[in-house]
Amino acid sequence: MTKEIVLLHGAFAGPWCMQDYANFFRSRGWTVHTPALRYHGGDPKAEPDPGLTNTSVTDYTDDISDFVRGLGSKPVILGHAIAGVVAQQVASRGLASALVLINPNAAWGTLPETDDERAIPRSLMEGGAFWKQPMRVDFDLMAPFALNKMPEAQQHAVFDQLGAESGRVMFEMFFWMFDDHHAMKVDMDKVDCPVLVVSGTEDRAVNPKTCRALADLYGDRATFLPVKDHAHFLFMEPGWEEPASQIADWLDGKTG
Repeated sequence: MTKEIVLLHGAFAGPWCMQDYANFFRSRGWTVHTPALRYHGGDPKAEPDPGLTNTSVTDYTDDISDFVRGLGSKPVILGHAIAGVVAQQVASRGLASALVLINPNAAWGTLPETDDERAIPRSLMEGGAFWKQPMRVDFDLMAPFALNKMPEAQQHAVFDQLGAESGRVMFEMFFWMFDDHHAMKVDMDKVDCPVLVVSGTEDRAVNPKTCRALADLYGDRATFLPVKDHAHFLFMEPGWEEPASQIADWLDGKTG
């Protein structure tokens, strides 16, 4: 089987955040792709493309599906956070040989269980009609909830690279019960490949219990991998090499 992997970044980010993993997997003989989600990957300080306003999770999934079809073979798809949902939706179309989901956001139908998980949608509601415009995230929200296992200097360096995100995507993610299009819904019965759910035990944005519950829904198709002393951006945090090696070893066992 071809060792080909697609690395998908999450909300507000870009392919830059996957560079450590990209280099790591290339060193282990993988062909690596790091596509940007629609309207991502440019100058983070630039005014966002007006098209971002109406961009949906469904658009991300359609774009990545088209990208994967162009590869000519089914790759492994690794997705972080919202891209974990995108990866599952792409796989449900029969386009993946395996999935690696790093701190994936909960799919449609899953309620937040902790105060931490409720804090982010609460902050969105305070911003008015956020779903009608591109939006940016504040450092005071990112640092304690998503960058909490990085040194302060790295927190600022990572934050400075974050760009705008679609308010509609954030609405679909956190307020799925009001989304008539069910953009976050995953048809898990159609995901016919092995699934690895990786969870940073210190992640405050996506609770490890949420990740374990997702793995349980996949039954025998899934493996749950808790990573101690890591959080939301575990692929960039100090010590990222260890979980990367665990992921690669799992993939070698599934796709070798």
